[in-house]
Amino acid sequence: MFGGGGMNPQKMQQMMKQMGIDVDEIDATEVVIKQADGDQLVFDDPDVTKMDARGQETYQIIGEPETVESAGEIEAEAESAESAESAESDEAGIPQDDVELVVQRTGATEADARAALEATDGDLAAAISRLE
Repeated sequence: MFGGGGMNPQKMQQMMKQMGIDVDEIDATEVVIKQADGDQLVFDDPDVTKMDARGQETYQIIGEPETVESAGEIEAEAESAESAESAESDEAGIPQDDVELVVQRTGATEADARAALEATDGDLAAAISRLE
């Protein structure tokens, strides 16, 4: 009986204005909330309402946020991937991808390609020239 659900929107606006509350819609395309842990909540195409009640501004955001990991977590994942990649390298520090590239270019065996890379300190062009 006392809820605003059946009230005329114009009447509701008039009452809010009498109480000193101004309501404005904000045409926002994106809202980003940065959290203390570094993660972010990103709202794409949200409905944003600004209410000013006697100098106190309040913003309401309606939409589905997407959580974006902090840069620190992304860097940690990248370092983890680099560690896994370097684990594929042998003791001399020659990446397996480089060995495969030299094999593909020259038709040499993996052992010969690795030896050529080790002899040229990992220089791909020099290793390929050495085996051609």
